[in-house]
Amino acid sequence: MMIEYVKKAPLFAQLSELQLNEIAKVCSKRSYKGGTILFAEKEIGSVFYMVISGSVKIFTTNTANEEKILSICKSGESFGELSLIDGKPRSASAQTLEDSVLITLTAQNFMELLRTHFDISLGIMKELSNRLRDTNQQVFDLTFVDAKTRIIKSLITMANKHGIRNGTTINIKLVLNFDEISQLAGVQKATLMEVIRDLEEKRILIISPTEFQLDLAKLR
Repeated sequence: MMIEYVKKAPLFAQLSELQLNEIAKVCSKRSYKGGTILFAEKEIGSVFYMVISGSVKIFTTNTANEEKILSICKSGESFGELSLIDGKPRSASAQTLEDSVLITLTAQNFMELLRTHFDISLGIMKELSNRLRDTNQQVFDLTFVDAKTRIIKSLITMANKHGIRNGTTINIKLVLNFDEISQLAGVQKATLMEVIRDLEEKRILIISPTEFQLDLAKLR
């Protein structure tokens, strides 16, 4: 069963069955309750993670204990490789947002895979390049884009990554609260709520206790 989970990870998508089997041999599957801290910022990294089900937030905390969410990882996504590669402490913290099932790979086994499989190393490089592009875009948005546009972009990004599309509407399971969405968009919660009320009045956004629906046709 483990190989079926491993092959779903984009980093390993190009590997042969034989290579996937080698990875599966050194992986473990673990279940975590929602709200579990997987690792904390500044601690030494020892594990690489792949998400099978559920969701995990990657975030940093300032001296006032305020959070800034950097990304949300869901099924098929991976995280935690950076400090394993450069040997430096974790640059962010990771916490499950809901009950989640993850595949774990120790630092020793992870590095051995990178040494022996170029395809895995290439996949890691592509993933890190994508994250760098995302970071550059976030810096641009925080510098040049107004708050309302940042909020709408954050909602669209969440919809594209985690939503289920039906025509021009996208349904997204609501794993983030409004405080967390405001952190993701880099705005104050009051500003977020003002924009959300405006979107709801225009029927662009419909929010229920468990999900929200985004109407792309009305958004245009």
